[in-house]
Amino acid sequence: MKKIGKFILGILLIFVCAGSVLVYMGYKEYQNALAVQGLTDKIDEIQSQENYVSLEQLPSVYLDAVVAVEDHDFYHHSGIDMEAIGRAVLTNIKELSLVEGGSTITQQLAKNLYFSQNKNFVRKIAEFFMTLDLEKHYSKKEILELYINSIYFGDGYYGIREASLGYFGIEPANMDLAQSVILAGIPNAPSVYSLNHSPDLARQRAHQVLKQMVKYDVCSQEDADAIGQDIERTIAQYN
Repeated sequence: MKKIGKFILGILLIFVCAGSVLVYMGYKEYQNALAVQGLTDKIDEIQSQENYVSLEQLPSVYLDAVVAVEDHDFYHHSGIDMEAIGRAVLTNIKELSLVEGGSTITQQLAKNLYFSQNKNFVRKIAEFFMTLDLEKHYSKKEILELYINSIYFGDGYYGIREASLGYFGIEPANMDLAQSVILAGIPNAPSVYSLNHSPDLARQRAHQVLKQMVKYDVCSQEDADAIGQDIERTIAQYN
C-alpha cells in the first residue's frame, strides 16, 4: 500500500510541476505580448479606427444576440466562466486534445488583440492573464464594444461596421432584426458562415442564435418565429 501511495504522490507531483511550468510559460508569453504593445495603446489603436462604432450606434437586438450566443453570463462573471471551462476540460480530456476552450467574450477579445488562433495550453494561460487585465481596467460595456469592433466576419470584414456595410450595404444602426441576428452568428466560424460563400450554413447558424436568445429570455418564441421568417427571406438573396 505504501508503494501505491508513493506512486500516486509521484504522479501528482509530476502534474503539479508540469502545471507550474505551463503557467510560467503562459505568463511569460503574456508579458512578451505586452512588451510589444501595451494594453492601453492597443485599445486606443482600435478605438481610433475610422469604422469604430459605439454600442449606442447598434440595435439592441444585435447586442442581445451576441451575448446570448457567445457568452450568456457575460455581465455576471469576472472574465472567466468556470462552469464553461469545466465543460471544456471534460471535452478536452475525452478528446485528448485542446478542442474546446470555454472562452468568454473577454477571453476572445484578449485572443483577438494579442494572440494567434492556434489552440495550445500555453497560449490559453497567456490569454487568461490578459483577460484579467482587460476586466480590471475596462468596463463590461467597453469590453463588449471592443469585441464587436475587432472580431472577424468573413470575406475580409473586420468589425461590425465593415460587416454591415459589406454584407447589407447599410450602417449598423440601420440593421433590421434578421440582419442583426445573422451577423451575431457569423464570427463563431466566419469562414464557415460567410453569407457570400455559405448562405445555407449562415441561415442554420442564425436560427441557432435565435434559439439561444429564447433560451436566455432576451426574445420570446413568438418574436423569434417572426425573425426566423425574415432570416429566411434575407438569406434567400444570397442563394
